[in-house]
Amino acid sequence: METSLDPDAAGLQPVRITLNVRGRVQGVGFRWWTRARALELGLVGHARNTSDGRVEVVAQGPRGAVDRFVALLSEQPSTTHRPGDVVSVSTPLESPPRSDVRGFIER
Repeated sequence: METSLDPDAAGLQPVRITLNVRGRVQGVGFRWWTRARALELGLVGHARNTSDGRVEVVAQGPRGAVDRFVALLSEQPSTTHRPGDVVSVSTPLESPPRSDVRGFIER
C-alpha cells in the first residue's frame, strides 16, 4: 500500500492571502516586525502602509506557515513583542499564489 502525503492536510499547500491590520501600526516598527516574522516562517510578500492608517499585508507560502503568521498578527496580547497596538485584523482574502514573488519587503 502506497502512502501519499496530502499537502493540504499537512498544511503544505501554498496559499496567498491579503489582509489589513488596523490600530496604531504606522511609525512604530510594525512593518519591520511583520517582515521579520514572515521571513522566520519562510513566507514571501509585503507589508505596506495605506493612506487611512492601516497596514496591508500580503503573504504567500505553505498554508500552515501562513495560518501561524495570521495568528501572530492577531494575537492579543502579543507574545512576540509586536510593536504598536493592533485593534483588528481583517479576514484574510485568498488568491492564487504567484510564482514571481521573492522575499518579504516593507513598502
